[in-house]
Amino acid sequence: MKILVLALFVVGAYGCGKPTFPPILSRVVGGEDARPHSWPWQISLQYLGSTGAYHHTCGGTLIDSQWVLTAAHCINNKNTYRVYLGKENLQVTNEAGSVAIAPSKIIVHEKWDPMMIRNDIALIKLQQAVAVTSTIQPACLPASGYILPNQAPCYVTGWGRLWTNGPIADVLQQALLPVVDFATCSKPDWWGTLVTQNMVCAGGNGVESSCNGDSGGPLNCQNSKGEWDVQGIVSFGSSLGCNYPKKPSVFTRVSAYTSWINNVMTTN
Repeated sequence: MKILVLALFVVGAYGCGKPTFPPILSRVVGGEDARPHSWPWQISLQYLGSTGAYHHTCGGTLIDSQWVLTAAHCINNKNTYRVYLGKENLQVTNEAGSVAIAPSKIIVHEKWDPMMIRNDIALIKLQQAVAVTSTIQPACLPASGYILPNQAPCYVTGWGRLWTNGPIADVLQQALLPVVDFATCSKPDWWGTLVTQNMVCAGGNGVESSCNGDSGGPLNCQNSKGEWDVQGIVSFGSSLGCNYPKKPSVFTRVSAYTSWINNVMTTN
């Protein structure tokens, strides 16, 4: 109990969504290397391979000293996972300010539907609370039910493929993805009925998108207080390529699942 109280106190001291090293925001097309530790809630979800080495598979977001938010489609019950926090370069071992922690529980949304890609959300409870530092901090959760306005300037972060069928990035990437409202994203020549109002669309102008390996990672949007909210979880994109016109990246809308998140965290 003392450890838990201390962890909560430390999180409270740092707050959420205000990195020690603020991101350098630009409008570089197609993404760029992020400033080191400017997205301190970004995690690398890694699975244990047959050779005994861990491999990056998805992103995720630290939202509490002991909880990580990711996508349901990232989770395979046959895998052994670890969560790497404070990571910048996937090729650097023992990176300063980083730590790997095993999950104690992984809770996939009970109504996750992989066929229709519905309720693509999962929570990972870490085996122990992580120490919140200048390189590891939680993102804020958005207000329940909040809907982002059209063209809101949000940023996707991750180590996903740099281009269609290309290699995954070594260094954490960031890319500006303006939000596409539901009315536009649900048009027949866009995503049509595949998208629901529990999703967020962003990008899709043919040059800006998330890609394979970004899955589960955050759509970062700055709120009116200057804090960064995790408004979305990378869910799916076009099978025709990472950057395809009228096929924006689609994210699970976090504000639609606030009650579910709170319930899971308080009962586990």
